[in-house]
Amino acid sequence: MIATAGLLAVPTKTILILGGTREALDLAAALNPDYRTITSLAGRTKSPKMPAGELRVGGFGGAKALADYLVSENIDIIVDATHPFAATISRNTAEAAALANIPRIMLQRPPWQASADDNWEVFPDLKAAAANLKPNSRCFLTIGRQELGAFKNRDDVWFLVRMIDAPTTPLPLARHEAITGLPQTSVSNEKNLIQTHKIDTLITKNSGGNLSAAKLEAARELGLRIMMIQRPQVPAGDVVETVEAAERWLLNR
Repeated sequence: MIATAGLLAVPTKTILILGGTREALDLAAALNPDYRTITSLAGRTKSPKMPAGELRVGGFGGAKALADYLVSENIDIIVDATHPFAATISRNTAEAAALANIPRIMLQRPPWQASADDNWEVFPDLKAAAANLKPNSRCFLTIGRQELGAFKNRDDVWFLVRMIDAPTTPLPLARHEAITGLPQTSVSNEKNLIQTHKIDTLITKNSGGNLSAAKLEAARELGLRIMMIQRPQVPAGDVVETVEAAERWLLNR
């Protein structure tokens, strides 16, 4: 693919965006007129929003396979804009970029910060949070369906589980109710949900961003115990927090 600038023809850069976040969609839309963009999705969501540019769906099969893909598709730059808790793919991406000898950048939204009015307790992982749940709690779990097994032995706790898609197999929880859909953006709606189910504890990952922050405000106003899972460590390398910063980084390249 060739782009023209005056009388000079220059190759169009090919950028692979590892997506699944709002930031990945926004970056693909911003870059698509000027670059060949390929957004890769893991395929865990049934009806994802379609990004601008090209789309591939499914895993790569590890760092070496990803590196082979980078070479075969003539990828010039890879942008890791996956979820802040997608630690495995981020590690594989860093290794693959090194193997293929191409630049890599992480686009990761800033984490949430507790205010003076928050009742946060920070845990390194879900296993630690499960071990520290109080008996007979009524807990709102907003961690997705992949890691619910961490709570399978807490049959003394009732769980409200929110996930994007309806589960296709039984959840590994003794006492629970599952609801589907995206997080509410209205604090009032989140408060109603919490009060209707008599929730006293919220467990969530520190994903950051505005799209799911209403639950934190609702939990704060209702005085809930908030058990916050801290983010995994990111691989060494360049990290930016906004789409605009990612665009500037790419332009400098």
